[in-house]
Amino acid sequence: MMPSLRNIGLALGALAAAPAFAHPHVFIDGGVDFVLREGAVLEALEVTWLYDEFETLYILSSYDISLNDEGGLDEADRQQLVGQQREWPEDFEGTAHLTVEGEDIALERPSALGARLVEGRLELTFTRQLERPIALEQKDVELAFYEATYFYALSIANAPQLLGEPGGCAAQVVPFEPDTQLAALEMTLFELGREETPAIENVGALFADRIALRCD
Repeated sequence: MMPSLRNIGLALGALAAAPAFAHPHVFIDGGVDFVLREGAVLEALEVTWLYDEFETLYILSSYDISLNDEGGLDEADRQQLVGQQREWPEDFEGTAHLTVEGEDIALERPSALGARLVEGRLELTFTRQLERPIALEQKDVELAFYEATYFYALSIANAPQLLGEPGGCAAQVVPFEPDTQLAALEMTLFELGREETPAIENVGALFADRIALRCD
């Protein structure tokens, strides 16, 4: 794993959810919603990470957080979790990778941070504003949901929502489906230790669930 990713901490969760011999090591459900204004102009992405119950307990324990009498988070603890999301390293690009007509679209750092428990699972939410809003009409738009080193495996479990003024836009999830070659690569990755980084740059993209967005 790249040294900078070790510093993400809660931004992508604690690092011991899976056996030490397995790669990826952490598994996250979630998804991405799209914020549009009139004219099919995309302004921001709303990102959700939802950890499983084991990882939730590990994260809370790591920060010495206990559930309150109602089985939820006190406000001070929630704010502590929110604060950890602000600690992204400068070279970490996040898990929402947006392209329009094949061109990478720059996103701002996370804002509107949130943390809560959902049926015993920790949910983290945040906004990624586009550095420049972009008109999407009649353009091919794709959002890939992944972490570059595949240390964290992310799955789109939430149907993407179109917020604001979606007009004639529609979004469809395209789940990752392994072929023979990728299945063999994944078996090789399983053999990596916790401190090892795959030799393939941006390998997580090969295993990504994606969202196709089209505005007519």
